[in-house]
Amino acid sequence: MRKSIKAVIGATCGLFLLVGGAAQAKKVTIRVQSVIPAKADEVVMLKQFAGNVSELTNGEVQIEVLPAGAIVGVKETLEAVDKGLIEGGFAWTHYWSGYHPAAMLFGSPTAGAGLGIDNIAWVSWFMYGGGRELYDELWGEMNMNIKGLMLQPVGPEALGWFKEPINSMDDFRKYRFRTPPGIPGQSYKDIGVAAVAMGGGDILPALEKGVIDAAEWCCPKPDSVFGFQKVLKHYYLQGLHQVVVNADMYINGDVWRKLTPAQQRAMQIAADASLMQSMAYRIYENGKALKDLTENHGVQLHDTPADYFTEYMDATAKLYSKLNNENKFFAKVYASMKDFADVAVPYWSGSQMTNAKLGMAYANKKK
Repeated sequence: MRKSIKAVIGATCGLFLLVGGAAQAKKVTIRVQSVIPAKADEVVMLKQFAGNVSELTNGEVQIEVLPAGAIVGVKETLEAVDKGLIEGGFAWTHYWSGYHPAAMLFGSPTAGAGLGIDNIAWVSWFMYGGGRELYDELWGEMNMNIKGLMLQPVGPEALGWFKEPINSMDDFRKYRFRTPPGIPGQSYKDIGVAAVAMGGGDILPALEKGVIDAAEWCCPKPDSVFGFQKVLKHYYLQGLHQVVVNADMYINGDVWRKLTPAQQRAMQIAADASLMQSMAYRIYENGKALKDLTENHGVQLHDTPADYFTEYMDATAKLYSKLNNENKFFAKVYASMKDFADVAVPYWSGSQMTNAKLGMAYANKKK
């Protein structure tokens, strides 16, 4: 009898050891190099995502956020992740349009993809209209050993900052204007704007030195963090170049596959939560920043000239037509977005008119 009890106890202890060992997943540190300085608002939200991942995995997965240039140059970020030189990177998908033009449909579908898609509608397409599956396909199309996680939607971005008021596109074309890389900037070139692509950290020094004399970056809060109000005082909120713009994180494919299914799922849940957290954060932070800029820094807010919208939309329409004809995967993604827009945009745009009129009625009442 004693032998059988000892055998049962021994077997039970052995089972606990096996289960305990299986439950203790290996801890992982993922270094993520951003393409922007550590003080940027996007990094604040990225660290919030990292905190959520840590909590959801009981500390098993730690994300260490590194500033731009910490290990490799900004332009080498994606390839460094692909090759495993760093475990992760953080930027905007459209930064990599040079590898594949479809990247812009995920990072910055210029002028709402010409389909009336705003930042919230884009998230709807991504989560429920087939966008996520196409986003996963993108990395294979780019021959990159990468798993992407979409994190931070924003938009519409401001047209930008100018030395003097602009009343028409003829005024606009007098300026050397910082734009995003890729197709958004190309569309400006197509309508005769002297577009200069450069990283966020380089914009203010370039303005101060006169290398450029007008610029866009994002929205009131990120713009004020970079300090553009120190040099330029005329600000235009309505722009088309990035009605939708999304920041995402890239994880080396080998690193991702070594994570447990539970860890992978936790990161995906944290990423989806980040989509909503980022939108909520942006609305309030941009509101506070715009109030501060106009009340305390002498910034004057203007409406964008009407001919900007027609010229820019015409230019992007030609680019979309060209890219649809030239690239099968681009056409596949665009067709998915159009199918979604045909169903969702009439409803959403109609609803948003109510929201906009409600908000403007209150804003005008305060003046």
